[in-house]
Amino acid sequence: MQRIHIVGGGLAGFTAAITAAESGALVTVHEAHHTLGGRARTAEGPYRTTEGPHALYRRGPHWTWLDRRNLLGPVAILPPLEGARLRFRLGGTLRRTPPLALLRLTRRRAEQAPVDTDFRTWATGQAGEAGARAAAHYAAVALYHHDPGALSAAFVQERLRRAAALPPEARYPVGGWAQVVDRMAARAWNLSVRIETAARVDADTLDALARKGPVIVATSLDAARTLLRDPSLTWDSGRTALIDLAVRTRRGDAFAVSDLDAPGWIERFSAQDRTLAPAGQQLVQGQFPLAPGESRAVGITRAEELLDLGFPGWRERTVWRREALAAGRTGAVDRPSTTWRDRPAIDRGHGIYLAGDQVAAPGLLSEVSFNSGMEAALLALRASEHRTGTGLDLKRT
Repeated sequence: MQRIHIVGGGLAGFTAAITAAESGALVTVHEAHHTLGGRARTAEGPYRTTEGPHALYRRGPHWTWLDRRNLLGPVAILPPLEGARLRFRLGGTLRRTPPLALLRLTRRRAEQAPVDTDFRTWATGQAGEAGARAAAHYAAVALYHHDPGALSAAFVQERLRRAAALPPEARYPVGGWAQVVDRMAARAWNLSVRIETAARVDADTLDALARKGPVIVATSLDAARTLLRDPSLTWDSGRTALIDLAVRTRRGDAFAVSDLDAPGWIERFSAQDRTLAPAGQQLVQGQFPLAPGESRAVGITRAEELLDLGFPGWRERTVWRREALAAGRTGAVDRPSTTWRDRPAIDRGHGIYLAGDQVAAPGLLSEVSFNSGMEAALLALRASEHRTGTGLDLKRT
C-alpha cells in the first residue's frame, strides 16, 4: 500500500492524517517545527496565547468531525454576565449597544447578499451608509481585513451573521488550542500515523515523496507556493497588527471592545477560560487590520486607544506585553464575484493536494483548514486506491 505523506502538523494536516488513517492508509506527517500545531500552537508559560485561531464556531462538518471522535475536549462559553460587557466604539466614544442599523443587517441571511457586489454598496442599500460602515467594521473580527466593505457582500454577510449570532456560536477550547492539537496527535498516533517533528520538507524532497505516493501539503499558501514551485498559488488575505497583554484584574473591565469607527477588536479571553492567565490577572488580545503600507505601529496605536476606553488604567496594570504582525496568516478573503470555489484548488494534479485556510473549501477561519483537510484526505485515498488497486475503506466523514 502506498504511504500518504502530509507536510504540516497543524489543524489541516492532522485532520487529513486522521481521515486517511481511519480508512486504513499508511500515513506520515512531516512537521518542520519542533512542536506540533502550526498557528494553533499555544504558548508555554503563564500566558496561554495563540497565534492563530481563538474560537471554534459551533456549526458545520468540522464540529461534528471533532465531536464524533471525542477530540473537542472541554470547551468554554462566554458567561452571560461577561457578554453584557461587550462594548462598541462609535464616533470616538464607548457605548453599550450597537446602532440599530447594524442589528438590522445581522438579521439578513447570507443568501440575500449578492456575491458579485461589494458589501459596502449592498449594505448601504439595506441600512444606510452609517449602518453599512458599522456592520463592515464589526464583521472584521472574523475577517482580519482593513476594508471589509470592499469584499464580496455574500462573504462578509455570512461572517457578520455568525459573529453576531445569539446565542453566540463561539466556543473556546479550555487551556488553548494546544489541547485540541494534542488530542488530534494522540488519535493519529493510535491509528499508527508516523509523526516526524523537526522534519523540514523542501521542494526537492516533496518531488521525491510525490513519486512514491499521494502528498498533502497542509501549510500556509505562501509556503505551499514555494514547495510546489507554483506562482499561481495566491489569494487575498489580511495584514493585521496583533497585541497580547496580561493585566491585573479590575472590576468593570469590558469583555470586548469592537471598533465600529475602523476595523479592530480587543477581547479579554480569560473571561471565558480562566486557565489562560494566573489568578488575579487577565489575558487581553487584540487584532487591528492594516492597509497596504501601514506599519504595525499604526495598528498598535489604535489598539491603545481602544484599551484606554474599555480598560481604564491598563498601562499601570500591565504585567506582560507582546506585539506582532500577521501577514497572509489570517485566512482567505473573497473579493466581489468570487467565492471559496475560486480559491486555489485542493487537487493540484500528479497526486499532490492542498489543505489549509486559504484553499477551495467552505467555512469560517479555521473551519476551512478542517474542511480542506478532510477533502484532501479523501482525494488522496482515491488516488492511492487507483494506483495500487487496494480496497481502502473510503469513509465519508
